[in-house]
Amino acid sequence: MSLYRDQAVVLRTWKLGEADRIVSLHTHDNGKVRAVAKGIRRTKSKFGSRLEPLSHVSVQLYRGRGDLDTITQVETISRFGSLRDHPERFARAEALLEAVEGVAQDREPDRALHVMLVKALATLELHTLEKGESGLVVAAFFLKLLAHEGLQPQLDACYRCGSPEALVAFDLDEGGVLCRQCRRGRPISQGALELMRRTLSGGLGSVLAEDSTPVAAELLALSTALLEHHLERRLRSIAVLDQT
Repeated sequence: MSLYRDQAVVLRTWKLGEADRIVSLHTHDNGKVRAVAKGIRRTKSKFGSRLEPLSHVSVQLYRGRGDLDTITQVETISRFGSLRDHPERFARAEALLEAVEGVAQDREPDRALHVMLVKALATLELHTLEKGESGLVVAAFFLKLLAHEGLQPQLDACYRCGSPEALVAFDLDEGGVLCRQCRRGRPISQGALELMRRTLSGGLGSVLAEDSTPVAAELLALSTALLEHHLERRLRSIAVLDQT
């Protein structure tokens, strides 16, 4: 049993009893941690607003014998306030949180994933403020997350026959593109295929610097389907986004 400090992003919260909440955090040094925030739902709580989903915080926790730690101190690093001001923006941000919640393992440190999430939220906020849309940021994060998990799709040649020509479809089960002769699954445009390649080969900055592209929606739908296929469930936040 001990106290420890870390930086964390709040992924999700649940009610516990009359005044407490369980908070799911992705931390820099300790991986995904679930902890109790006692008295957080009382109006006089000192850090209730600091532990809302999306918050990037510095936190002190007490590790006991059970599965749940206890939060004892919280300081805000960033609230990503502009992402909270609009339902669509918040739904896109929540999609990143839900994706990390789905792939991260309890108490397994993954600093690269934590840094990726914090940078993605900052990029999402900046991109939304500058360009007014953020579908590419979410799509790129999903693809990068899959690659981080060792599930980078095969995009250079047909998964079945190896042909680099006429790549016109994508199969979720195979995890790669298929040529016209082997095609099955869902169609993929050359524009979306090129964006996927650039995103996963170090060209993400140039992809996001471009003006909104007509294949952004296609890329978001495909990357979402890939991630949901891996998680074996639908992303709630994407379903909400579809209704906005």
